Amino acid sequence: MELIQLSPRMDVDPSLRLRSPGEVLLLDYMLPATLNLSQLARRTGIRMPHVRELLTDNRPMSPRHAIRLATVLDTSPLYWLLLQARYDLAREQQRTIPACYRSSG
Repeated sequence: MELIQLSPRMDVDPSLRLRSPGEVLLLDYMLPATLNLSQLARRTGIRMPHVRELLTDNRPMSPRHAIRLATVLDTSPLYWLLLQARYDLAREQQRTIPACYRSSG
């Protein structure tokens, strides 16, 4: 297990395209494994409407969902929560900070 060393200036590579946890779930996990909504819901124990809402970005990733996805998809819960945190932060920055004041790094 690798540990993350947290620092006050920690950030994600800005050249990486912003993707929601739902997009990652669909494109990187469900499609390659040919999993549909019903199958993922059954395997994870996440209710099908909630899976649909995660995929359409109408429901944020919760710790409970992160744990269930991690168990079934062989990832870590932190992975899903960090995807959500990055997505939320980027969207909020776009809404609240005018483009001329955004730092590029």
